[in-house]
Amino acid sequence: MGKIAVDLEAALARRDTLGASGSTQMRALAAGDGWSVTDVLCTFGPRDRPFEEQHGGVCIAIVAAGAFGYRSAAGRELLTPGSLLLGNAGECFECGHRHAPGDRCVSFHYQPAYFERLAADAGFAGAAPSFRHARMPPLRAFSGLVARACAGATERASGTAWDELAVELAGAVLRATQADTKPHAATTSASAWSRVTQAVRLIDDTPDAPHTLASLSQMCGLSDFYFLRTFGRVTGVTPHQYVLRARLRHAALRLAGEDTKIVDIAFDSGFNDVSNFNHAFRVEFGMSPRAWRMQRGVRERVGRRRMVREA
Repeated sequence: MGKIAVDLEAALARRDTLGASGSTQMRALAAGDGWSVTDVLCTFGPRDRPFEEQHGGVCIAIVAAGAFGYRSAAGRELLTPGSLLLGNAGECFECGHRHAPGDRCVSFHYQPAYFERLAADAGFAGAAPSFRHARMPPLRAFSGLVARACAGATERASGTAWDELAVELAGAVLRATQADTKPHAATTSASAWSRVTQAVRLIDDTPDAPHTLASLSQMCGLSDFYFLRTFGRVTGVTPHQYVLRARLRHAALRLAGEDTKIVDIAFDSGFNDVSNFNHAFRVEFGMSPRAWRMQRGVRERVGRRRMVREA
């Protein structure tokens, strides 16, 4: 995940150097009438005891880096990069890092009345909507929104249209959660969580490596069959889907923040063929890598001009 993960690793290194307890750093990114966005960097780890918190409003948090356990009234889930944490207003929850330290999220918060209006405008009439699940896995429907939010969180003079992104994200999650009527996956053991956490950390730290079902299952000490089944239960996607999306998120962030040649970014992100990279990127984000880079460039220039006018 590039810089967004580097910042997390630096914070964890500082914590270890100081011998300090885990903490949560919050940086406001944007706010409007009924919504706000916060960059949340957490350095809690296995030695820190989790504690219960409460959602003040409706929450949709994009996991940008790291992995952690999340427990709410809707269930218990492992949150990995690209997945979405879902929280209902007034709902108690608990986050824990039993298997690995640290995470970073881009957290969208909605006042209940505003979220209800968004739901009504999106065609979900009736009672105020509430999430039946604690998490949405890293699905293609959210890939563009996740990449835009992560890129925006790393830009000092950001041209990210956070107001539009907040509305689009709420609509996408509402559509996905209302359509998803499948029962929760079977409960998995702490050992399974630990092994899958190791796997996703390795994938996100080294998206360019030749990760295969065999290599990942061997690292976790599991058979191919059991690893495939366990990984799907814990993350909500297959290992292949997770690897592909990790590589594409890595590429999208680099395209947004660097002038490096597209072919070099493709190879550095684990793709051996540029045409395959272009096809996969277009399928995932709905546009070519070049169009994505140009779109981000236009937003950054608009953002800089806006800052100059307001100065």
